[in-house]
Amino acid sequence: MPDAFIFALVATLLVFAAALVATPSTTVQIVDAWGRGFWDLIPFTLQMSLVIITGHVLATSRPMGALIRAIAGWPRTPQAAVALVTVFALASSWINWGFSLVFSAVLAREVARRVNAVDYRALAAASVLGLGSIWAQGLSGSAALQMATPGALQPQIRDIVAHGGMIPGGIVPFRHTIFLWQSIASVLVEVGVVTLVMWLATPPAGAGRTAGNLGIDLGQGAEPGISNQRATISSQQSAIRNQAIPPGAWLEHSPILTWVIVALGATYLVRYFTQAADPLNALNLNILNLAFLLVGFLLHWTPSRLMRAVQDATPAVWGVILQFPFYAGIAGIITSTHLSRQIAGAFVSVSTPATFPPLVALYSAVLGVFVPSGGSKWVIEAPYVMDAAHTLKTHLGWVVSAYDLGEALANLIQPFWMLPILGLFRLGARDVMGYTMVVFFALTPVVLILVTLLGMTLPYPL
Repeated sequence: MPDAFIFALVATLLVFAAALVATPSTTVQIVDAWGRGFWDLIPFTLQMSLVIITGHVLATSRPMGALIRAIAGWPRTPQAAVALVTVFALASSWINWGFSLVFSAVLAREVARRVNAVDYRALAAASVLGLGSIWAQGLSGSAALQMATPGALQPQIRDIVAHGGMIPGGIVPFRHTIFLWQSIASVLVEVGVVTLVMWLATPPAGAGRTAGNLGIDLGQGAEPGISNQRATISSQQSAIRNQAIPPGAWLEHSPILTWVIVALGATYLVRYFTQAADPLNALNLNILNLAFLLVGFLLHWTPSRLMRAVQDATPAVWGVILQFPFYAGIAGIITSTHLSRQIAGAFVSVSTPATFPPLVALYSAVLGVFVPSGGSKWVIEAPYVMDAAHTLKTHLGWVVSAYDLGEALANLIQPFWMLPILGLFRLGARDVMGYTMVVFFALTPVVLILVTLLGMTLPYPL
């Protein structure tokens, strides 16, 4: 597969050509629409980068390391080991998908050290299943966060969602997306299905391929990157104890500033939610990122440890920084040239209110193979998907949820987000995708049934 950035460039040219053919816009007008939209997602780009960074910060803290070692001692059989990693991968992805990737990978390797006969490839596959199922229905789900956060989408998209003032400000809060009882029910069903599939797919003791069979030395301690970070912190702390240092350097390794900043942030969050008319509706990207950052402060205890964790996490965000402006440019063309109306009309022509959610889920899964980023892909899809939802009078929040459920499926057959973690396992995509494909074929019909039946229980517009 070409890199996702190549698809972003190709998509730019395709949408440009589509606007030229299907709308009355001239070449110059399309160029202007692309240029005006190119930088519209700068706030959202930083917000999504912080989702990745704060998730990594939480997962690499010392308390999480202790928790991982405790959990890894629970299972006794290969099937139980893989099921355990699956459940924790899914649960942690609901909280923060970036946290889940690191936490679940470290947990899987620690379990592999404890359960000798477990299939190492199954453990590695289990660690990424949160991204292939429920992550987008959780607190870091990109589409739901974009709909709930002012400034996360271009004004033109907000106008489409607002539909003449029907939806104030074009804002769809969490209460109408991930906190719908229908969304929570779909998450629980997916957890049960994915865990059962992995339990049944895991080879019994003696039939699988362990890390030893694959020639992989797991060692006895934590992962190399985390070990190096702890060693650096330990040496710095020893130096502090053994010699006089300037006050500025002393503050870096003292928890005093951590206590003050966490108290300041916690006070603000308490006041923010107590003053909100509806706390669930008050949740947005900025509030969640602040909460994750404050928890990261506490878990790392000193500014020095936090800074090192953030430094280690920042290489993971380069793709977001490079690609999101191009997706914003694509969205600018789609909305400014009214190409969105043409595409929305195509959706309406083949859909009914009942069949529209599964069509959105299926379409999102297919497009996700080529654009493996829930947030950037929603920027492209939102204009015409939400326009069609108004025309068909389908619950707008459930359309977002249907998009989320379908979008996650693509991660089971597109290894884009697996690759960084597979480096930690010292495996290739081919080693784990046999398992993820099995989950894909089992989960896809379940998702389509869920979004169809549960969608029938919701009224228009919210």
